[in-house]
Formats: sequence, structure tokens, C-alpha cells
Amino acid sequence: MVIIATCALVFLGNNLSAALALWPLDSGLFRPWQPLTYGFLHGGFNHLFFNMFAVWMFGFPLERALGSNRYATYYMICVIGAAAAQIVVQQFEGGVYPTIGASGGVFGLLLAYGVMWPENRLFLLFFPVPIKAKWFVLIYGGVEFLFGVTRTMPGIAHFAHLGGMLFGAGLLWRWGWRPSMTWRR
Repeated sequence: MVIIATCALVFLGNNLSAALALWPLDSGLFRPWQPLTYGFLHGGFNHLFFNMFAVWMFGFPLERALGSNRYATYYMICVIGAAAAQIVVQQFEGGVYPTIGASGGVFGLLLAYGVMWPENRLFLLFFPVPIKAKWFVLIYGGVEFLFGVTRTMPGIAHFAHLGGMLFGAGLLWRWGWRPSMTWRR
């Protein structure tokens, strides 16, 4: 997948990271390309590995279902939406720090997976009990919201993750996808 290869190549050539990271609007470091490029930067091997594992796990079936062009559009809109959410949060917080990582796109992929295959069961290492995709998406989104509001786990852009989900939901809605009746069970 192109997204995984691009993230790996950018990780290996990490000397461009300051110019590509997402900076607050009033920091003097913000550039117009950053709402997209920050999504290809990662802070270390584990950050890269787990984000790309999620892109592979949720993105591969989505790309097959949506087609490569629509999948790439969806992913990029989620990354840009996550950047928009992060920029708004940074304006209220007043901190000057960069944001990096594909997590906003990953959360958008997770949402799309949960909408398209709500009954699929996921078995995740950190949650060693099979769980339906729809419940995992709702729980994980709720945890991110709780962590963001309580400022738990500082240094993680919780509202960017939620922004990726929100913009992904909006695009899916625009494309005609609706949660199936199985969400009501």
C-alpha cells in the first residue's frame, strides 16, 4: 500500500520533520502543506509500526471495498480533518508544539471499518476478548474523548483522532453510507 510505503520512507528520511510537522497557526512555523504532511511523520519505530499495522488491518479491506482512488481520498480527508481539529484545540490551549503521525487517518479508517462491517469481530492484543467492530469503534472513540477532555496521556492528540473520525463520518455520509440496522442491536 502506498500509504505504508510513504510513511516508511519519510520515517527513514526524518530530517525534514520540522518543516512537515503540523504547527499551530500563530506559531510562525505553520505552513500550508502541514495539514497533510504531518500525517506521514512518526516519532519512533513503535509509533510508525502500530499506525501502519492499523492502516494495513483496517485499510486493506476498505481499499478493496472502496477502490484505490476513493480509499486514498477518504484517508487524506481524515488526515486533514484531524489536522483541523488539532489546530482548533491548539488555538484554545495556547501551546506551541508540533503534531505528527497518521493516527487521525487511522481513526478514520477504524470508523469506516466499523460502519461497513459492524458485526465483524476484532481480536486485539491489548483487548484480548473478541469484540464487534461497532462496539470497538464506539468504545475507542469514547475513551479518546474522555482522555482529551481530562487531558489524560498528554502528548497524544486525542482530539485529532476524533477529528479524523468525524471528518471520515462526514465523508461516508456524503457518499451515501449509513450505519446498518445492526447498529441498533
